[in-house]
Amino acid sequence: MSLIVKICGLSTPATLDVALQAAADMVGFVFFPPSPRHLELSRARELGAQVRGHAGKVALTVDADDATLGGIVEALRPDLLQLHGKETVDRIREIKQTFRLPVMKAIGVETSADLAALPGYAAVADRVLFDARPPKDATRPGGLGVPFDWHLLENLSLEIPFMLSGGLTADNIHDAVQITRAGGVDVSSGVESAPGVKDAGMIRDFIRAARAAEINLRKAASHVG
Repeated sequence: MSLIVKICGLSTPATLDVALQAAADMVGFVFFPPSPRHLELSRARELGAQVRGHAGKVALTVDADDATLGGIVEALRPDLLQLHGKETVDRIREIKQTFRLPVMKAIGVETSADLAALPGYAAVADRVLFDARPPKDATRPGGLGVPFDWHLLENLSLEIPFMLSGGLTADNIHDAVQITRAGGVDVSSGVESAPGVKDAGMIRDFIRAARAAEINLRKAASHVG
């Protein structure tokens, strides 16, 4: 299975176009006012139309209520909802039933204890995203540019796909994929020149490095086999 590459926090037509031309598999849009990547619904509608089926559209929300989610779904027409807050298993089930869309639940990781909730989420979510657990005083739950100990995910056995996020860059993506064997990678701050400001060259470099990491992983697997 191919490595899924997601560029998250896109907010301008120009940088979205770069991600699409570089063949990102997923493009993410943030709906969370404290984030420098937050989108208003009018802009989300424009960017969503620009995608034109060239990549999967992902809407990132944080503990959003149904009214907020409804507005986002109507404007963006996402292919996947990314829940990056403290949503419970029951809340995820409700969202799936209400909006009839696949859901990816983000789980903040710092120690192995943070994986205790994984079975419950994996039973209801369609994907899991492992991100670095934010500091207690953080104003947002992700996009902080900090990696976690990827070895915590070594030999992880999940029946649903999982993605890796948190401090990923073109320089470390090879090691991240090699250690975790993640089926997808998700980058935001790692392709920015300033918080919320995506850099075209960094987007291209990240996607190129992720594809190279995928090829190397396949080669290693073939030698083992």
